[in-house]
Amino acid sequence: MSHLPRLLKVIRVVAKYRIDDFLPAQSGTPNQRKLTALRLLLAPFRLPRILSRADNQTRNHRLRLAIEELGPIYIKFGQLLSTRRDFLDSELADELQSLQDNVPPFKSPSVESIIEAALGAKSDQLFKQLDSNPFASASVAQVHKATLHNDEEVVVKVIRPKIESTIAEDLTLLKWIASLFESHSEFGKRLRPIEVVNDYEKVIFDELDLQIEAANTSKLKSNFENSDVLYVPKVYWDYTRRNVLVLERIHGIPVTDTDSLNKHRVNLKKLAETGVEIFFTQVFEHNFFHADMHPGNIFVSNNNPELPSYIAIDCAIIGSLSDNDQEYLAKNLLAIFKRDYRRVAELHIASGWVAKTTNIHEFEFAMRIVCEPIFEKPLKEISFGHLLVQLFRTAGKFNMEVQPSLVLLQKTLLNIEGLGRQLYPDLDIWKTALPYLENWNNKRMNPLNLLSKIQENIPEWIDQLPHLPLLFINATSQNSKLSKINESLIKQQQAAEQKLERQRRLSRNSGLFVLLLAAISLVPFISEALGRIPLITSGLGLLGVYLLCFRR
Repeated sequence: MSHLPRLLKVIRVVAKYRIDDFLPAQSGTPNQRKLTALRLLLAPFRLPRILSRADNQTRNHRLRLAIEELGPIYIKFGQLLSTRRDFLDSELADELQSLQDNVPPFKSPSVESIIEAALGAKSDQLFKQLDSNPFASASVAQVHKATLHNDEEVVVKVIRPKIESTIAEDLTLLKWIASLFESHSEFGKRLRPIEVVNDYEKVIFDELDLQIEAANTSKLKSNFENSDVLYVPKVYWDYTRRNVLVLERIHGIPVTDTDSLNKHRVNLKKLAETGVEIFFTQVFEHNFFHADMHPGNIFVSNNNPELPSYIAIDCAIIGSLSDNDQEYLAKNLLAIFKRDYRRVAELHIASGWVAKTTNIHEFEFAMRIVCEPIFEKPLKEISFGHLLVQLFRTAGKFNMEVQPSLVLLQKTLLNIEGLGRQLYPDLDIWKTALPYLENWNNKRMNPLNLLSKIQENIPEWIDQLPHLPLLFINATSQNSKLSKINESLIKQQQAAEQKLERQRRLSRNSGLFVLLLAAISLVPFISEALGRIPLITSGLGLLGVYLLCFRR
């Protein structure tokens, strides 16, 4: 019963904010008794409405308040849920996206003791100076400033103690709530919360392993090593473990601090366009993109205000696409640019995102209905991210499978576009994106690139050469066995057909034989009746009948 306190808290908060309003009305539902029992269970936990600050709020706002009260794990889940704009209405998605992850820091055990246990040395042996009080605190970890003995400034990120067991308990409850919601609500069936919780489970447990974040950070830094548009801090691997991460301390302006950006005369138009360029570079050139680029993780360097560059931190969540998904996404976006909805429908089916049995004409028509009204606006007024959301939502009506990588990409694009237009309202993301898509397509079709891919595969083909004779022998042997089996089956089939034919003949001939006997027995009577027809003529006629029937 270790989950009981958490369960009681969830029930109390659900009752307080009347979250059961998201469930259907009782009348006419197939699970009427269960819903009635659930509401009776919640009734004792309801606070008087006069005392509830949620009494006059919309149910979307009440849901956000409930999540905030439940704590950091639910807050992070709500933030993840907000990315499913292909299922949520925009008001609910906006409400969940505004969840704030401000968590009080932990005091015990001390950061020094955590570092000592993880690294096997006293903190003063590792650091010249270490701040005991964190300067940033979130649901999973908190960050402390420090200085190495060589005077390099760093930050130390440590995982909250005992957070893993707390997360496991909360996930158990979340799965129960998701199951209840999905089985009792049409909205729940469309949202598929069980699937969302399972995705969240993987994301949250990956965030608990800081070595994964360190590896992601190193990879992203390597991808932009010689770039002047994005800087990624250095990882100090000697000081990094599963629950401790040491990074270079960066100095920059928070991307949302427009007053400071204007004070330093940063070119906001160029900054906004650069953000879009970084996104498409990560997706279509590196196939490795920072999937948590909310404003708190992005800073701006003021070294060159006219050609500003970004600084990215917190690489715990990274996205990548399979080669097929990357190809189909690029082709889809190019087709959307050209308003070729038939091509969009064909690509969705060819990629396997929707079933092969989908009616392509209906799918094309549905895409056209969604897109045409949007394209009537000037391109700079069209949200690229929201168009993608609408397309995924439409495809969802044709039972499109949820693609976790595409959901992460969609979320990141919405963040980048929203941030870009906050910096520069006239940002034309279409104009910025099109050259990247065309360049990707040209590279893919370039004969030199095709030759390069062949050259890349040559070593692997050479490795397989020693195995080719054996593979050929095995294949020949298998082919011979299959041929013999096939011949045997053919012979068996022919024998069965011959047997069946003999049985048919026997059945037919038996009937005719009986008929013949009857006819012979009637010959004298027929001859007598006809008088003039000789008996031998009748006999020859019957013999002809016999030969006709029995010799076929």
